[in-house]
Amino acid sequence: MPEKHAKKLNRLLRVRTLQLDMVRADEVAARDKVAAEESMRARIAQLAEGVAPAPAPTPGSATTLIAAAHYRERLHQSAFAAERRVAEAERGLNSAQDATREAKRDQTAIEKLLARAEANVARKAMRALEDMPSVPKKRHDPC
Repeated sequence: MPEKHAKKLNRLLRVRTLQLDMVRADEVAARDKVAAEESMRARIAQLAEGVAPAPAPTPGSATTLIAAAHYRERLHQSAFAAERRVAEAERGLNSAQDATREAKRDQTAIEKLLARAEANVARKAMRALEDMPSVPKKRHDPC
């Protein structure tokens, strides 16, 4: 029975380790997504600064001003959408981190059970050795 239990625990440990690896991969993907969204947000902010209205020495045409205003409005909408995407990506990252902690906790629990089972087997073997009858010492007769 103990060997069956150990095999079951080893199998569970392999499964939990695979699950932990998968969850860690999801967490890395979530971190990459957050980084990509923050990079996009920074790029949009940089573009918005580039088309910010500035005093010109000579007034431009009305069409140019209207086009710049339209472009600024589109960038503002994009910046708002980027903020939402960053917030969503951060929520996803937090969720992935929670899942990683939970998977690690599960794996650690299985490792502890496995270590406890191995300690029990070793303890039983030690008791069996202690309970064995002692071997009488052989005497040499000087005859």
